[in-house]
Amino acid sequence: MFSFVTPKARDATRASSRIRSVLRHRSTRRTGVALLLICITVFLVEAIARSSLAGAWGFFVEPHHPALGTVIAMAVLLLLGDALCGRALMGFLILAPLTLGLAWIGAEKVRYLGDPLYPSDFLYARQIVDLLPLLIRERPLAAVLAALGVVVSVIILLRIWLVRRRLFAPLRLRDRAWRVAVAVPAILLFASMTDYHSLSWARERLYIWPIMWDQQENYDHNGFALAFALNVPMANVSAPPGYSAPAMARITDGIGPTGTANPLAAGRQRPDVILIMSESFWDPTRLPGISIEPDPIPTIRGMQSGHIFSPEFGGMTANVEFEALTGFSNAFLPYGSIPYQQYVRGEMPSLATFFKRQGYVTRAFHPFKAFFWNRGNVYESFGFDRFYSYEKLPSLKKRGKLASDAALIDEMIRHADTTSAPFFYFAVTLQSHGPYEPDRYPDSSLRIRGAPDAKTRGTIATFAQNMADADASFARLIEWAEARKRPTVIGFFGDHLPPLGKNYARTGMFKGPVAERIGPASKLLPARETPLVLWSNTGGSDTKLGTISPAFVPLYLLSKAGLEHPYYTQFLGRIHERFDVIDRHLLIEAGGDSHQAWLRNGTLDPLLDEYRLLQYDTMFGRRHALPKMFPDMQPWPVQPAS
Repeated sequence: MFSFVTPKARDATRASSRIRSVLRHRSTRRTGVALLLICITVFLVEAIARSSLAGAWGFFVEPHHPALGTVIAMAVLLLLGDALCGRALMGFLILAPLTLGLAWIGAEKVRYLGDPLYPSDFLYARQIVDLLPLLIRERPLAAVLAALGVVVSVIILLRIWLVRRRLFAPLRLRDRAWRVAVAVPAILLFASMTDYHSLSWARERLYIWPIMWDQQENYDHNGFALAFALNVPMANVSAPPGYSAPAMARITDGIGPTGTANPLAAGRQRPDVILIMSESFWDPTRLPGISIEPDPIPTIRGMQSGHIFSPEFGGMTANVEFEALTGFSNAFLPYGSIPYQQYVRGEMPSLATFFKRQGYVTRAFHPFKAFFWNRGNVYESFGFDRFYSYEKLPSLKKRGKLASDAALIDEMIRHADTTSAPFFYFAVTLQSHGPYEPDRYPDSSLRIRGAPDAKTRGTIATFAQNMADADASFARLIEWAEARKRPTVIGFFGDHLPPLGKNYARTGMFKGPVAERIGPASKLLPARETPLVLWSNTGGSDTKLGTISPAFVPLYLLSKAGLEHPYYTQFLGRIHERFDVIDRHLLIEAGGDSHQAWLRNGTLDPLLDEYRLLQYDTMFGRRHALPKMFPDMQPWPVQPAS
């Protein structure tokens, strides 16, 4: 028998044979397995970070999402990991657990605070560990499952590591060399893409779009891994356009010490000043459909001066505190940064430095550990004589699991009564810290009506009782101050709304468990306003202050005390004549007009540009303006050029 085979058929047979030969080759099979594992890992990372399988699938299939860029980046990291480990695919033992673990941490952060995970968050990892008992009490089943998952994962990884010789083929020296040769330049290329100030041909082709002004959108579009990487350079603060010594001289022209900056010069008695930032203090009756009897905050409501527009929601207390003590704005710092952790590395002007220069005793109080938010170092840099933290305070009576507001106020009063010199006290309370598990206070007499279910009612009841206790302790402080002969000024405000989670959605306050960060003033004000009181025992409460940024607290506090300062009253006063709220997402003018995305244009109002330049000069630059703006800080150490 003879068969006739055409040349085309022979060529096809040979091509098929070659393909089968290639597919049988070990390196080709490893490449296919690696790509499959990378795609699965990227999908799982997105599913965990987004808490949605559909969202992860959309990231892969919808156009203009950088899923391909994420897969390439993971592949590059895998190549480098294999080269370092000396075995093919062994880099997954490092890459997969690391990325999946970060995605889970990010999902939990979004759940509690509504904000994605940033590289800078790991600067305060220790305090997260200290908060774990509180988080575990709120979600015990999830905590048990997470712990079990960690244990099982560790056992599996150890088992795989022990049998790695059978699972991972060893790589020859030349195989490791070409992996390094490919991986290192590729990693440098991806690193260059994180410089979002410059154009990048590769970044555009991969649809990687740095959306730094809206981090939620940044993570939604770019995916968890790339968005996280884009935030790595955020700790570096570059000089704003136009920063120079002559520019700072123009800003400070006409500003400087005045004859009333020192009250002794005017022959007046210096008032004692107390500023209290109350943890998560907010009016719970603002929850729609909820009625609470009796009123949980009658004292604050009756004395309220206005509202603070908090730059944060549900957490990140230190960023609110930073504004209130320094008069600087988070709006001019990288999104996701924490100044207390990243930028306060030496003497920095604050209300404490001013009062200390005036001969005041300056003390800070907070009944938690000194390392939390790096407060121990920050308060020293800010000019406080002493910081009475958990380690330095006597054992304070607890209310629930945390030191009570009443005990903290009593301790401050004890210090005040034994201090003959004028003093500036700053306190951060702790009792009202979340989570707000039902039945924390069995003795509560508050009646909650309108809650959709028992769990929501219990959570609101716990939070409302915290507010009632904070209000009562504030009333105690006012009663003490009214009986004093020495003039006393007291400021009180909440740092942010409480992290009530799904209860916001259940009551209809927000669509989800956290408030949206971007939107018009009508949407953001209910999500950011916390009560503000400014009072003195000689003039009562200031009223009709409206809604202001925490950065304007020093202006009002010193004005209430009858004191002047080149920066805190003169410069901030000039800014406040034009603007009430300066938030990275919303600018509200004194007349009520508001502007969204005002930082995105690149061109600022000249007055805001001066504000930004002065803040940069003080925090990061040559500090040209200090002799005039902060005479209370002289002599000042010379800073390197930026």
